[in-house]
Amino acid sequence: MCRVEDIALSVLATVIGHQREKGWIITDGGWMAMSRDRGTARQPVDQGYGLVCDESGRAIGELFVSDANQEHGIVSRRDGAPLDVSQYPVGTRLRILPNHACATAAQHDAYHVVRNGPEVIARWPRFGGW
Repeated sequence: MCRVEDIALSVLATVIGHQREKGWIITDGGWMAMSRDRGTARQPVDQGYGLVCDESGRAIGELFVSDANQEHGIVSRRDGAPLDVSQYPVGTRLRILPNHACATAAQHDAYHVVRNGPEVIARWPRFGGW
């Protein structure tokens, strides 16, 4: 639908652990942070629960959120190759570009606005109801 650079919504998640034998990074950003929507599952390229970027928003190669439970996301390589988890120590912040902006935005009570980096320049409260 658009280029990765055009995606305006993201979720900032933190690496909270690893499963080295599986080559997984575990984050604190599960489907409660990003929505359970797997809207790209039937597309030619399945984006899982979202594309993984560095804190500034630059996509990191073939990384994506391959699975999620309520509170945790699993980051892995799209090609299934082992991931060098040592490049992402506990505490590393990763910006996730979710599949479904509407469902993701609805999960949060406010939005932190950033521009070209991690510095927050504004906070927008979300209104509720229809």
